[in-house]
Amino acid sequence: MSRFTGTGVALVTPFRSDLSVDVDALGNIVNHVIDGGVEYLVVLGTTAESATLTKEEKELVKQTIVKANENRLPLVLGVGGNNTMEVVQELKETDLKDYAAVLSVSPYYNKPTQEGIYQHFKAVSEASPVPVILYNVPGRTASNILPETVIRLANDFENIVAVKEAAGDVVQAMRLIKDKPEDFQVISGDDMITLPMTLAGGSGVISVIGQGLPGPFSDMVRFALRGNVSEANKLHFQLMDVMDHIFEEGNPAGIKALLQEAGLCDDVVRLPLVKAGKALKEKIKRAIA
Repeated sequence: MSRFTGTGVALVTPFRSDLSVDVDALGNIVNHVIDGGVEYLVVLGTTAESATLTKEEKELVKQTIVKANENRLPLVLGVGGNNTMEVVQELKETDLKDYAAVLSVSPYYNKPTQEGIYQHFKAVSEASPVPVILYNVPGRTASNILPETVIRLANDFENIVAVKEAAGDVVQAMRLIKDKPEDFQVISGDDMITLPMTLAGGSGVISVIGQGLPGPFSDMVRFALRGNVSEANKLHFQLMDVMDHIFEEGNPAGIKALLQEAGLCDDVVRLPLVKAGKALKEKIKRAIA
């Protein structure tokens, strides 16, 4: 079984009220998700509000997670952007000894063609000393990596080992699963459709809710991987409302509200994001009760 089978969690960056990084809370969250039974951790993904972190803060976040993890779970580092040369430079300059892979988002804002996306990831693959997980999230990048482009990259570059597929399109995910090379992994990037994707032959998920409720969510994924549909369905339907709620006012405002409710960190986010509203917090509270 590959290292990226099961539940990976995209960790938040907890902030104190003065907006500084709360390293104690971050360490507690790492222990919380490991104790909850997840399979790997994703460092500095979108959920970490990495777009609003300074270079120094990113280093602090990485060091805190590596230290708290104590080599217990594989770590995946987010390294992506819309300037290919800059991403390549970052891959060459970053010490990746603690990481099993990098997660690299498709270029956002520029809206490249499929050939442009292919050439971008060709450059990323050639620069990366560790395996690469492609990240397709059209809702944030304004362009979709089509299944044929993903398959072409998977066939052409040995170190491109997986895709985090967050287009929210089950049919597209099934096309990927149908046509992928045997050892290439299709990972859900969308909590709500993790179950159907996994049952169709996907490898699990890189999750947001898995951070707040790691036990039941990672159990659901394991049931799905074993083909135990009734148990997986039961957990999925129990979690559906809270999965909806945490994305209602954007990510990570929702998951931070849930983590605050669980006593793990404050719900502080950095602008341009704002905290979850009072009504949403009430809904989340009721859903996890």
